[in-house]
Parts: sequence; structure tokens; C-alpha cells
Amino acid sequence: MDSGRTPGFALEDLSVGPYAHGFGTNADGQAFAFRVRRSTLYVEVYRADLESTVPDKSDVVATAERSMITVDLTDERSIAAAVRDAVASADPVNPGTATGTTLRALLGRLSSVLDRR
Repeated sequence: MDSGRTPGFALEDLSVGPYAHGFGTNADGQAFAFRVRRSTLYVEVYRADLESTVPDKSDVVATAERSMITVDLTDERSIAAAVRDAVASADPVNPGTATGTTLRALLGRLSSVLDRR
């Protein structure tokens, strides 16, 4: 899924619902992943020079958390807009002190699905 509205921003995968999740690239070409848990959106932006298709905690350069209480989690456009805004305003993290849970397992599963195509 490509948002098409923000140059460079692209959602490569987006799953809707109360446990919405996905990944994509921001306007600078950096990979990011997101997930929704307990009505909160968690976003991790990864460093630009990734060597692996599955980033780990040390690859996180920025994070964001947003409430999703007022967002329709069954609507792709609503989720995409919330993710786009969160990615654009993600706060940088200090190297070696990344917070939050990485999305390694999610990206690993998605990568294996994409490799089968």
C-alpha cells in the first residue's frame, strides 16, 4: 500500500484491526515499522544503512507513541494518516538506549512471506 500523498512516504504493508501493524519507508527513505497495542500506536524508525532485512534494537534511531482511541482501526486511510504523522514527528533516541519493543519477529515473518512471492 502506497499512501501517494506524501512524497517518499510509503506503507509497504498495513494490517487493520485492534492489533494493526505494518512497515514502510519515510520521506528520507528510512525503514520504519509500527504496531497498535491497547489503543496506542508504537512506531520505530530504523537507521538508513541497514544491512539486515530484520532490524534489531540497535538499529532504532527514532520512536513515537500516539493514542489511537479516536482513530478508526478498521480504516486503512485513518491508520495510514496516523502512522504518517507519527513517523514525521518521531523523537530521536540516543544510540544504545532505544526504548520500546522492537518489531523483529513481525518483520521476520513478513520478510519470509515476501520472500515466497
